Amino acid sequence: MREIIAFNHHWRFKDEFHKEFVDPKFQDQAWTKVNLPHANREVPYNYFDEKDYQFISTYRKSFTVDQKNKGKRIFVDFGAVMTYAEVYLNGQFVGNHKGGYTPFSCDLTDHVKFGEENVLTVKVDSTERPDIPPFGHVIDYLCFGGIYREVDLRIVDPCYIKNVFAQPEDVLEEKKQLLTKVFLANTGQDEETVFVRVNLEKDGKLIASTVTKAQLSAGTEAVTDVYLKNLEDIALWGIDHPELYDLTVSLLRDNTEFDRFSTRIGFREAVVKPDGFFLNGERVMLRGLNRHQSYPYVGYAMPARAQRKDADILKYELGLNLVRTSHYPQSTHFLDRCDEIGLLVFEEIPGWQHIGDENWQKVAQEDVREMIERDWNHPSIFLWGVRINESWDSSEFYKETNRIARELDPTRQTGGVRYIEKSEFLEDVYTMNDFIHSGGEIVLRDQRQVTGLEEYVPYMVCEFNGHMYPTKRFDQEERLIEHALRHLRVQNAAGADPHISAAIGWCAFDYNTHFDFGSGDRICYHGVMDMFRIPKMAAAVYGSQMDPKDKPVLEPATLWTRGDRSGGGVLPLVIFTNCDEVEVFVANESVGKFYPEKDDYPGVEYPPVIIRDIPSTGVWGSAWHSVEFVGYLDGEKIASKRFAKDPVPTKLLAMADDQTIKADGIDVTRVVFKLVDQVGNPLPYSNEAIQIEVEGPGMLIGPSLTGLIGGCLAAWVKSTETPGEIRITARTNSQKADPVVITTTL
Repeated sequence: MREIIAFNHHWRFKDEFHKEFVDPKFQDQAWTKVNLPHANREVPYNYFDEKDYQFISTYRKSFTVDQKNKGKRIFVDFGAVMTYAEVYLNGQFVGNHKGGYTPFSCDLTDHVKFGEENVLTVKVDSTERPDIPPFGHVIDYLCFGGIYREVDLRIVDPCYIKNVFAQPEDVLEEKKQLLTKVFLANTGQDEETVFVRVNLEKDGKLIASTVTKAQLSAGTEAVTDVYLKNLEDIALWGIDHPELYDLTVSLLRDNTEFDRFSTRIGFREAVVKPDGFFLNGERVMLRGLNRHQSYPYVGYAMPARAQRKDADILKYELGLNLVRTSHYPQSTHFLDRCDEIGLLVFEEIPGWQHIGDENWQKVAQEDVREMIERDWNHPSIFLWGVRINESWDSSEFYKETNRIARELDPTRQTGGVRYIEKSEFLEDVYTMNDFIHSGGEIVLRDQRQVTGLEEYVPYMVCEFNGHMYPTKRFDQEERLIEHALRHLRVQNAAGADPHISAAIGWCAFDYNTHFDFGSGDRICYHGVMDMFRIPKMAAAVYGSQMDPKDKPVLEPATLWTRGDRSGGGVLPLVIFTNCDEVEVFVANESVGKFYPEKDDYPGVEYPPVIIRDIPSTGVWGSAWHSVEFVGYLDGEKIASKRFAKDPVPTKLLAMADDQTIKADGIDVTRVVFKLVDQVGNPLPYSNEAIQIEVEGPGMLIGPSLTGLIGGCLAAWVKSTETPGEIRITARTNSQKADPVVITTTL
């Protein structure tokens, strides 16, 4: 039977490479002990030299393979290594891989010593090699080095399942079908006759099963098509009800199972048409943001819990129904969570504007193949991005990337993100970065102007805003408001245009970048949240579009200070909310009820409330008062927000995302710190020093002594391999937080 062994613990790491490192007898005891995922170098939050992580390093791991596995095939499976990897077993070369975002495997079988110590050595080149996408020219993001995703050891029979692709059919019919393409390999010396069993289950209950005979000649691979027909009572995967099914494919020999491959699938129809996006036959306006997978200090090297948390933030805090994985395939943990919570995904290959030579293009084409073969069973993914982001036309190159995608996966459409008008349309969906809105009256272009075509075609806006209006969380109030309004205007314009299926803002989170982009400190402040996933005002534009019965949102776009805006005051006052009316109390006295601006914002479901006059707010030099905003739904109070007239540091709050994590030396959770005033609002311009201390079986990622950023900060705490209680304390110059306790369990 197939055996998958997590291969993430107890590696040795050296930040250099010499050829003698591949010798299994080389003594590496003095090297750094690391677990995976691992960043080859931790970097500061900002103001660092990106070349600090761009070097060649070495990872080594010792392991044994039981004698009972003689005669089986032994593979090592890498989730991703940035950017080029050479793999050696016991001093013998066993494989290499170009590209830092897709998985690869190496066959170790011929060089394994069964029952003895084996040494696996990985040479990792994390330089920006011009022969590997996305490199070759400038790029607006950082590609952090190391073995930053998980690794598995896979032990299988010489005849085994390589992959499985499930293709639901007739999903809108009462009786549905499921075509399962089973990719088989026979590495043995004899012809094999096997039986392929396919089981479909839901919550542990068998829904359907069938068995098909397959024959494989020695040393060959084959694809066996297995059909499950006339499936009844199948629930569809959707945004609100993401129904998932377990698909298990087994190989049997003499009625004995000897290999098994399991995956999760969903039954759904997702297609972009000239008149919008349709999910299971119903039109859905897609509202999303782009996501970079990077985090402070460790770049890409975050484990499953953090990856899954990002999906939750996008869905449940920002209220999105779509994310674009800019500009590369992202963690399977993130995608798994998108499947589970109903968050649609537009996934694309690595690249940014630059197209390299023929060899470079071959690597990019292989990226298409590796991305699709890894992710084709995710129901959340509805579109493959097969064009280098914002690149110029390259007809033959993109004809080939589209051909590969359509050949591998005939069930999904292709897209290719550009920013130039009248670009050659080779994909199924015209995907466009429209940055036309710079604060003026023009918000989005008509798609026919963009495409140069007379007829409307399937069309998505994949980026807007971003570099047009970078905004820091601690910026002055007027800039924060305008940043939010620009997101709102585009979402409103897209929602009102029947020929635009999606508007995907740039972007969800701030991210580290090269010195020649961003604000000069190695950060692009383009997110509606900062790098710590703490929201800016613009986050409320998205959050306010959630159903108020699921999550009431009432976020006045103000810091409630008299003199932060030019000329003073707080008017006009924009309130991002899904309430149907808002009452304002100044100095505890009601000054009126106010209502959403439905006429001005017909393209969003929940328009903002805009207040142009509030009595008793005071002119320059007169008395200033506290305020409370109260939101109602159907006459019932569902939300409120207060602001103090005289905010002062009152409490340091500390809250962890999770109370329990695994004691595996890999797991992490985030702890958010907020220095708040009398009514619980963060002090938006506080940069007090903060000291964070971790006691017990855990460690802090990043510095223990740093400064608040706009009154807030977050840190990730990592477990050790010892169970127990992690105690996190924090203090600023003025306040001390109550301790946070996180339990780690085996």
